[in-house]
Amino acid sequence: MTTSVPPKAMNPRKTARQGRSAATVDAIVEAAARILEAAGPSGYTTNAIAQRAGVSVGSLYQYFPNKDAITRALIRRELAILEAQIAAINIGSTNPSPLARLITVAVGQQLERPRLAHILEAEQERLGADADITPVYERVVVMICAILQSAGFAASCELAQDIASLIATVVNPAATRGDDDRARLEMRARAVVMARLSTP
Repeated sequence: MTTSVPPKAMNPRKTARQGRSAATVDAIVEAAARILEAAGPSGYTTNAIAQRAGVSVGSLYQYFPNKDAITRALIRRELAILEAQIAAINIGSTNPSPLARLITVAVGQQLERPRLAHILEAEQERLGADADITPVYERVVVMICAILQSAGFAASCELAQDIASLIATVVNPAATRGDDDRARLEMRARAVVMARLSTP
């Protein structure tokens, strides 16, 4: 039986506006990331997250109603990092080309914390759409479209999504195996991307 979680239960209870509150939220989210990396979903509990973050469970629940809300915050954080890195790509550059730089950025993010990236992809699929995550993802797709268009391709949102998925498909299994040869993975990702771009 599938149990759906009401949308309100997936969002933070309150927004961290003051410095100390923001620091607490950051500590909770990073603790969640480290637990997922070390123990996977099986060891991922609010008690474990609170202990790792150095806060009480009561303090954790002031900001997050459940662990899924923390996971969503973590997904938003990682997507925001990717968004900032892609936004920094100079579309007018020729060496490296924007497309080459996009592949470098995407591969780099997957390799930065490969186990976390792999788990969060599965969690994002499980949790479904989110009012905060979706706009960030859509902005990333739009930026990828612009980069593809700058390279002379008739880009669409569907194509941009394909490119992002293909890069993850190349990098995730290798990174999970401990293969962190960035140059080789970029070469493989580039070959897969170019093959997709050459397909009508």
